[in-house]
Amino acid sequence: SSSSSSSLLNQRMRTLSSASSSSTQAAVFSTNSNNDNDMKSKTMAILASMALTAATFTATSLSRSSCESKPHNELSPANVGGDNIEEVAADHDIDEMPIYTADQVAENNGEDGRPVWMTYGGVVYDVTDFLSNHPGGREKIIMAAGSAIEPFWHLYRQHFASDLPMKLMEHMMVGRLLDEDQDAIDEQMEELQKNDDPYEKEPERHADLFVHGDTPMNAEVPAHILTQNYLTPPSLFYIRHHHPVPFLKDVGKYNLEINLSAYGKGTLKFSLNDLKTKLEKVEVTTTLQCSGNRRSGFNDVQRTSGTAWGQGAISTAKWGGVRLSDALKLAGLDNPVQADNEGYEHLRFHALDGMSVSIPLAKASDPYGDCIIAWEMNGEPLPRDHGYPLRIIVPGYAAVRNIKWVEKIELATSDAEGPWQRGLNYKILPPAVTDAKEVKLDVMPSLTESSLFSGITHIQKEEIKRGKDRKLVSTKSEPGDTVKVKVSGWAWAGGGRNIVRVDLTSDNGKTWKAAEIVEGGNQRFGRAWAWVFWECELPAMVGEDGKISLASKAVDMAFNVQPEKCDHSWNVRGLGNNSWFRTSAIVD
Repeated sequence: SSSSSSSLLNQRMRTLSSASSSSTQAAVFSTNSNNDNDMKSKTMAILASMALTAATFTATSLSRSSCESKPHNELSPANVGGDNIEEVAADHDIDEMPIYTADQVAENNGEDGRPVWMTYGGVVYDVTDFLSNHPGGREKIIMAAGSAIEPFWHLYRQHFASDLPMKLMEHMMVGRLLDEDQDAIDEQMEELQKNDDPYEKEPERHADLFVHGDTPMNAEVPAHILTQNYLTPPSLFYIRHHHPVPFLKDVGKYNLEINLSAYGKGTLKFSLNDLKTKLEKVEVTTTLQCSGNRRSGFNDVQRTSGTAWGQGAISTAKWGGVRLSDALKLAGLDNPVQADNEGYEHLRFHALDGMSVSIPLAKASDPYGDCIIAWEMNGEPLPRDHGYPLRIIVPGYAAVRNIKWVEKIELATSDAEGPWQRGLNYKILPPAVTDAKEVKLDVMPSLTESSLFSGITHIQKEEIKRGKDRKLVSTKSEPGDTVKVKVSGWAWAGGGRNIVRVDLTSDNGKTWKAAEIVEGGNQRFGRAWAWVFWECELPAMVGEDGKISLASKAVDMAFNVQPEKCDHSWNVRGLGNNSWFRTSAIVD
């Protein structure tokens, strides 16, 4: 029995792999003249149709088993990272589990205190205890309550990027779905994959980017390319998407809405041409960094959820557009300080792909905050991957607040609703907390202003020094040799805080040498929105493994210093790793 359940589990894993490989079929993600997202409504219609089909297909009425929710221990990435799927199979004998109809599953939709059930690949899951820990937020996962997950994963294909979703789900199995009902879902999915792939219109990407997942696209800049140019070429700028890239049928009909109606000031719509002709154009050079950059370092401590970024989810560009404060003033917000004092403290941004985020009005209206509505990147129109036709640039803030494809700006008394502002996605839990139910998530702040970071991108051997009792007979370094190396990299602090120093060590912090800042060191005081490049020459000893070990730490104008380790700042979402950047290399 254990072996048969193991076989079924492996079959489900193969189903996942197959679904992932078939994720490049055809569909369109477009917007019409009213800026309504066709894909949003189309996808919701598909999901509703599938839910209805699954609920009404059942031809056989089975005796009902108990639908009570069974408690699970903390279901989070940190708790299941080491699980072996065969061991889980032995504890979850699928052949002995009850069979449920789609009608029975639909009854368990979380309403009136009922548990939340979902199905995938013919297996029924009770996800009740996982809702708070869903990385995409409770609001997203609850959309599939009482129904099949397959159509949602057709859109949110990041679930196929690792084994984590299935590892989590194997702990939630409560039964099997009636074969006839699963057959109906499979038929719908075949049609959906054949005729309605939201990723068909994705832009072409540079072959040198390191791709973590392509549906949606998440790709970082390799270390050897990262600091080749102070301004990152748009084609090599890192990419972090949550959804398919919007495709505008007619940009001439695109409008940006600024809604001040909550404050009694009405609503104004701007065409792209309006922004270009009615307001002064400005430029700002700023670095954007994904909040999960260097998440892979956290994973060395304990598994987190999300893309295992190296150091390459960071890039810099010169953005061109209009001041956000100027656009707000033209729309009728003459006195933002008064509005803020009256409780209208938040400016919400809504994007064509369905994302909603917000920033403080104080930042948006600050004449020294340099927030802009951008249509240019390094002097060229925004590429689709980076927000065409318009994106918000919020210098010094986490990249997620620099929302792409903006279609609406809204003044409000509270921050934006949704998982990217209020959910677990961008909130840093304490290191000891792996279950979001243990904290009051709604009162925890979401990431805004960024911390302090650095990275090493190039190591070049200059010379070798060998001990007096040994002769230098070749240019190849050996264990025990001291080699002089030239090291280079980058450093950046959020909030406009200037980088004042970068320190390098080759002996785990026993001694340090200050690097020379070679580019980006002349930015305005308190408005240093972009990274700096640095270089440093220092000696390093070759270890028994034939490698040298190096670490960098940056210091900003507030004399914040990067911490030595990341174990004390580990968090289940893997956000904000700013510990010393460590690397080792063979320098021959």
